Amino acid sequence: MAKAKTKKLSLVSRGLNYKLKIAFNLMSILPLLICIYLVSSYVIPYIGVKFDIIAAIVISIIIAVSGFFVLKEVFDRVVDVSNEAKLMAAGDMNRNIYVGHDDEVGDLGSALNQLTMRIRSNMDELKQYSERSAVINIEIQKRVVILSGLLNISTLFSEGAKLDDIIRIITEKARLIGDSDISYLLYREEGHDIFKMKQVDGLNSAGLLKIEQGPGDGIFELISKTNRPVILDKKNNLPRAATQIFNEVFGLKNTLGIPLYFSGRIAGLLGIGRMKYGKNYEKDDIEMLDIFAKQAIIAFENDLLIKKAEKLEVKDALTGLYNANFIRERLQEEIKRAIAYQRPCAYILLNIDGFHQFEQKSGPLVAESILKRISALIKNCVSDVDRVGRVGVDEFALILPEKNKRQVRELAESIRKTIEFSFSEEHDTAKKLTVSGGISENPLDGITAEELISRAQELLKTAKSQGKNRISHA
Repeated sequence: MAKAKTKKLSLVSRGLNYKLKIAFNLMSILPLLICIYLVSSYVIPYIGVKFDIIAAIVISIIIAVSGFFVLKEVFDRVVDVSNEAKLMAAGDMNRNIYVGHDDEVGDLGSALNQLTMRIRSNMDELKQYSERSAVINIEIQKRVVILSGLLNISTLFSEGAKLDDIIRIITEKARLIGDSDISYLLYREEGHDIFKMKQVDGLNSAGLLKIEQGPGDGIFELISKTNRPVILDKKNNLPRAATQIFNEVFGLKNTLGIPLYFSGRIAGLLGIGRMKYGKNYEKDDIEMLDIFAKQAIIAFENDLLIKKAEKLEVKDALTGLYNANFIRERLQEEIKRAIAYQRPCAYILLNIDGFHQFEQKSGPLVAESILKRISALIKNCVSDVDRVGRVGVDEFALILPEKNKRQVRELAESIRKTIEFSFSEEHDTAKKLTVSGGISENPLDGITAEELISRAQELLKTAKSQGKNRISHA
């Protein structure tokens, strides 16, 4: 109880309003002291010195000094809180205001301390969110790059790109999945029992291109009997033989592969991998790699269809002449017939002189019209039993059964002169097109289609080297 009374009498537990009132009352003693001084100086000497007046003066001085220190203590604390608040406002959130008294200044200091603690807590949370956002942004950027790769692959499909170019892009983009070190594509040709490395991207690419997996090998048995994703990591185990090959031959600790299933069989494996143990491949990685695997399947199927179509197609789309495949097969048939019946058979290969430079100068549309024009000129010069084909961009081939050497040479010269005359009236010398050619005959220059074609190509080069616009023969 005494302690409570002491606390009640103490100024420490009082508020600022109470302290300021006390200070005001104490400071009001000063005018009183002045009055006492005047009385004691000018009045008392005439009246006489009294002890109670002196005591009053001393007490007044003590009270005034006490009031001064009370005010000083209040304003010092206010100044301290103000300075700390300024530092906090400047960004120093590690400041902490000392709270020594239970009054308004103390409450203000406590409130500022709580505020800074909340700000620090919010800043820590924002930092964590920022770090998480950075990770998410990186993942989003990776996904955007991967998706752009898929768009790039789709563009290659629409442009009719070659199979090797499409497969190369697929493996390059697949390596971005899961921060993988390498990506690879094992492929088995139709009718074969060996998986060969078709494409590799990443570390040690040259060494991995030599990998083959046949019957009895660990990976062959693994991918030829399953149509499920192949996963090797700390959580997923593969058969011992397959694990050993991935570890030692491929140099991979983690791998994820998607089998390529089409034409009723497992034809390959598109995979990615890491050379050191890392985080396991997740469901998103499997789904993304599966999309690339489907793109690879489409690429292989398109290539297969194109090859089948080329075998079935016999005419060139631009000129209407026979294509190279037909000419080669038909030439072989005519050679067999000529040998069997002891009849002549010849082959002429014609090439337009300077056509590449002409196309660059005139443009592709004009060049196509020229090809059609020359095709018509050649076709008008041959008989119904002869076969004319376009075997290159600017090359034409003629199969001439039942014609002897003299007839073939005369026909070749007639075609050359016809084309030269047809373009002779052009004012621009670059448009005065001519042709050069080579003639091969059975059996002097060969007894197979390949031999006659090869010999004609050699003679064509001879004609070009001798000044062009001429026919060369053995």
